[in-house]
Amino acid sequence: MTIQIPRGTQDILPDASNKWQWMIDKARQLCRLYRYEEIKTPMFETTDLFQRGVGETTDIVQKEMYTFKDRGDRSLTLRPEGTAPVVRSYVENKMHGWANQPVKLYYIGEMFRYERPQAGRTRQLTQFGVEVIGAEDATLDAEVIALAMSYYKSLGLNKLKLVINSLGDLDSRKEHRTALVRHFEPSIHEFCDDCQRRLYTNPLRILDCKVDKDHPLMATAPSILEYLNETSATYFADVQKALDRMGVAYEVDPTLVRGLDYYNHTVFEIMGADFGAITTLCGGGRYGGLVHELGGPETSGIGFALSFERLLLALNAEGIEPELSDPLYCYIVTIGEAANGKASELLFNLRQAGITADKDYMHRKTKGQFKQADRLGAKTVAVLGDEELEKAVVNVKNMASGEQQEVAFSDLSNHIKSIVDQQGDK
Repeated sequence: MTIQIPRGTQDILPDASNKWQWMIDKARQLCRLYRYEEIKTPMFETTDLFQRGVGETTDIVQKEMYTFKDRGDRSLTLRPEGTAPVVRSYVENKMHGWANQPVKLYYIGEMFRYERPQAGRTRQLTQFGVEVIGAEDATLDAEVIALAMSYYKSLGLNKLKLVINSLGDLDSRKEHRTALVRHFEPSIHEFCDDCQRRLYTNPLRILDCKVDKDHPLMATAPSILEYLNETSATYFADVQKALDRMGVAYEVDPTLVRGLDYYNHTVFEIMGADFGAITTLCGGGRYGGLVHELGGPETSGIGFALSFERLLLALNAEGIEPELSDPLYCYIVTIGEAANGKASELLFNLRQAGITADKDYMHRKTKGQFKQADRLGAKTVAVLGDEELEKAVVNVKNMASGEQQEVAFSDLSNHIKSIVDQQGDK
């Protein structure tokens, strides 16, 4: 019986991996501009981290986590999201005591969620995310949002829509929570089981329900913006002013909520169009209480996360293909066993000099080797046979100009470099 890949996962084959690397490289380049530093956390953490950090009432904790017992009978979970592990590391490594504050971090790594697989939604997904911990400043919220938008635009995406909202501080949320319970309670029996369960535990999550999104009460639900106290309203206004100064276009959506319990104040999503429907590409926001909940000081953070799987759909929808360059500078064609052995030595020396080089390993005839060099787009072809071995040279052909020249073994690296420089491909 043939063993197949687990449902909800994918192989990224060589013809696609270059595109993935391009997306990752762009993310790292942008984070360097913004002075964000990379952090790597384990792929699995104690289950307690996500129960406390993400929230017991969330779909992630209740339905989607891959949880298991290790041989020491400890409950561990493959990380379903990146914020809680980063905050755990922030607390455990006492980053709040670092001289440079706030602490600006980014991560790129795999997450795991037991979801129904569909386009852009897999059970193993790769996320790029940022977290800024240690400061509560409206201009910082705008900076994080601008970073996310800049990333998509650096890849060439244009069909983007940014929506923002405020969930307010704890006092504002308490007032809004009471209003939501009062609004939904009389008709909650008409809603799905999840919404009925959330009514008294986290009624804000009802607004995020995909099953009952068209229920009439959804459209008339009290808006959080109506319950923002003066502090929260001022903070949200300052975020909008900062975005306006940067020229970052946005829409305020009072119905926008995030699926995790730790958010307060600013929340946002970035949408992309034209691959099935308006689809969320990125989501994030400010969180308060999470650092303290995980054993750290009372401090605030803000961040976002996006998946490369959904990003690929958006790139394909807009017909964006990266200009990837992976040139082969030299292909050695060998004639005879002695030449084949010497070619391995020459290949090693070329690669040590920083020159991409290859040769035939399939015992092709000379004509077949030339065809392979052409398929690979080799800039030069170096022919090595018995005659060349005796003279300690190779016959190098410039594939662009057709010119051929005998080159000593000791001069081969410099000769190839000079040809590449002439072609403008460094």
